[in-house]
Amino acid sequence: MLDAQLFGHRRGAFTGATESFPGVIRAAAGGTLFLDEIGEVPLSLQPKLLRFLESGEVHPIGEPRPVSVDVRVIAATNADLEDLVARKQFREDLYYRLNVIQIAVPSLRDRREEIPLLARHFLERYTHDMGKPEVDLSEEAIACLSLRPWPGNIRELANAIRRAVALAAPGTLLTADHFQARSAPWPDLVDEATPEPEATLTIHLDQPLAAAFEQVERAIIRRALHQADGQVDAAARALGLSRKGLYLKRRRLGIEP
Repeated sequence: MLDAQLFGHRRGAFTGATESFPGVIRAAAGGTLFLDEIGEVPLSLQPKLLRFLESGEVHPIGEPRPVSVDVRVIAATNADLEDLVARKQFREDLYYRLNVIQIAVPSLRDRREEIPLLARHFLERYTHDMGKPEVDLSEEAIACLSLRPWPGNIRELANAIRRAVALAAPGTLLTADHFQARSAPWPDLVDEATPEPEATLTIHLDQPLAAAFEQVERAIIRRALHQADGQVDAAARALGLSRKGLYLKRRRLGIEP
């Protein structure tokens, strides 16, 4: 079925082929073909995909001769293709043929500065789709979203925004509480099970000055958040910072909920 979807087939080529189908490769002629999760392509189909990439031709099922196709190919995967090649689960020649220009996209938790922009992008999309005018994100919600680890990356963030918009009334200002509607609640900004940080701190003198400053900042901010029971405004006041200033420091120091 994947062969037929990619390369197309002629009517009557196999049981159920009631009409001809050009295939997604020919459908993308003159444009770009995006192959997601390329690491999941079965070994039996990889030689045919390699021939297409080498020759620019596809051979639809049931057709007597191949057809030339001019298309640009972008492939993506979150699998380790080099490891799959080593374990003989992905063809080495196909890997090197695909790996002309490699773009590594870090996990969302490693590019947190993009989270506010992405959150507002998804908010605009879903408020429009659901007819929920004037639903907006508060600074508290942005801070909460920016500090989450997001193991599911952008899809998880998008679904969190979609869920909050779906449950909100028009004109709602979304806060951190609106993102608690999950099967497993998100932890508070400070884990209550975590013991209170010590009031004293030992600093090793044989380290760069910047690292020592970061160690001090991280410890003081964690203690302030703990003493404020996770209330960001109260912790910011105790530290002599604005709410945004505290948020920026937490992001820089990697202090997650």
